[in-house]
Amino acid sequence: MDIASVLGLVLCLVLVVFGIVFDSDAGIVFSNLTAFFDVPSILITFGGAFSCILASYTLPNFLAGLKSIALIFNMSAMNVSDVIKKIIELSNVARKEGLLSLEEAASDIDDDFLKKGILLIVDGTDPELVRAIMETELVSVEGRHKDKIGFWENLGAMGPAWGMIGTLIGLINMLKALDDPSSIGPAMAVALVTTLYGSLLANWICAPVASKLKAKNADEMMVKEIEIEGLLSIQAGENPRVIEEKLKSFLAPAERSSSEEEGGGELNG
Repeated sequence: MDIASVLGLVLCLVLVVFGIVFDSDAGIVFSNLTAFFDVPSILITFGGAFSCILASYTLPNFLAGLKSIALIFNMSAMNVSDVIKKIIELSNVARKEGLLSLEEAASDIDDDFLKKGILLIVDGTDPELVRAIMETELVSVEGRHKDKIGFWENLGAMGPAWGMIGTLIGLINMLKALDDPSSIGPAMAVALVTTLYGSLLANWICAPVASKLKAKNADEMMVKEIEIEGLLSIQAGENPRVIEEKLKSFLAPAERSSSEEEGGGELNG
């Protein structure tokens, strides 16, 4: 599980609750929480925002977008150093036993994208065609990822908008009752709490989810680009050490040093 995602979301909630219940004179006053809970405001803000998004998507895409929040709690199964190490192992096999020997090695690989590329090479597919096929799939995967990222960005934009709509409704109702001064304060509080709900939806949930999904997409795209370059280098018959140096160019300097410490000295020229 991605502890950063869980910790970040929980800490945001704790800080908001603390800000609500803490009174500089009276200390912690949990009764303050009741003033921030209003059912009509919740229905207007959250119901309106999600309903607008539902109207903007097909039902399957809407449900898929909602489910994608679970992705931010999962640690990535792809470790870049491990991917490079695996490609170097494949290049050593191909160098010693030929490209056809990669078909047996592919049976032990769980990464469908990498396995597909290996099988294309084994079948003798032209390198340019291999690149075209792999990059087409890469674009398709990224497109699906962007759809889910866009879902949360759009929902984040809807939250404050519907919070403002709720506030306007509350203000209109308040102005209707100006003849009763005692009702103005409570009515104003209810009107403003919808704006709070909209801001929480956008900045506590939607913005972090979209940012984490973008980061995961970038990591996956980099891994797949490494796999494409590695497989084409294997097909071209390049030396495993040359392939390793080429693939390490995708990594930050600190990650390159870490990779060398973990897997250095295992290559056979």
